[in-house]
Amino acid sequence: MKSIQRSAGRYGRALLSMAALAMLAACGGGTEQIEPFAPTRIIALGDESSLITPEGKKYTINAVNATTGALECNSNPIWVQTLASSFSMVFPECNPDKVAAPQGLMRAQAGAKVAGVKSQIDTLLVAGIGPKDLISVLVGANDVLELYAKYPAQSKEALLAEARARGKALGGQVNRLANANGRIILSTLPDMGFSPLAVIDGKRDATLPKFMSDLTREFNLEMRVEIINDGRLIGLVLTDENTQVIAKYPSSFGISNFTDAACLATPAMPACTNATLTPEATKDNSWNSYLWASDRLYAPAGHVQVGRMAATRARNNPF
Repeated sequence: MKSIQRSAGRYGRALLSMAALAMLAACGGGTEQIEPFAPTRIIALGDESSLITPEGKKYTINAVNATTGALECNSNPIWVQTLASSFSMVFPECNPDKVAAPQGLMRAQAGAKVAGVKSQIDTLLVAGIGPKDLISVLVGANDVLELYAKYPAQSKEALLAEARARGKALGGQVNRLANANGRIILSTLPDMGFSPLAVIDGKRDATLPKFMSDLTREFNLEMRVEIINDGRLIGLVLTDENTQVIAKYPSSFGISNFTDAACLATPAMPACTNATLTPEATKDNSWNSYLWASDRLYAPAGHVQVGRMAATRARNNPF
């Protein structure tokens, strides 16, 4: 009797499996692998963390030739360059191999805040986007730093509320891109509470790094709550969490210094190069393992982390 019951159970399960396959086929499904996402353009939106100037300069440690002093923009890539190169694309602002038709569009702007990205998106939507456009978005650090500078003239509660409002506003703008059928790689802000600026300010007031982290957290959380969360149109890169993990386990990421800026204060960004670094960062080329270039901007080692996460997300997200 038990043998019959087991056979009946196997038979029932077989019928269910066959029915499931039949339903999948009827819906146009099958057992073939989903076609990998292959964008035809990459469009960089945001602030200076995603910017390459027309001269090929970046807001990090720019590489210059040791002999000629010439700028080598393809070295020390920023995160959007890593993302683009993972799909064999380049931006015209850094095209040393003279690719005939670069597929990158550089729309990021130095000093941009959330309100500025709205203008970037307005212009982009007028031109038109589609499902083969990969659009990177990273903005908000300048918003957080602006709010941070208003303390203590304004209360922490009021400033945290404004950080939430700006994060929500950014989420709404990203949704505009998704609703226009674009494919977005959206990065959260680095945790600015670990920036050299926060570390320096923390020496005079130990509560300030936490407050900067709180501003970052509230901005990022509200943005994440606001965005369309169907997993199909928006791929999220958790740069804030990555900053926090690096600070706990720096050597696991090849980072030797996550508290100091590698660049001298002058010349100002984007003029920092591997020839204008602090004495500490110059020793044995240790700048290669610095997380921060300036008191608020990532060094190439930081950009590598974000770029790799972004490329992985773009390839694995069901775009």
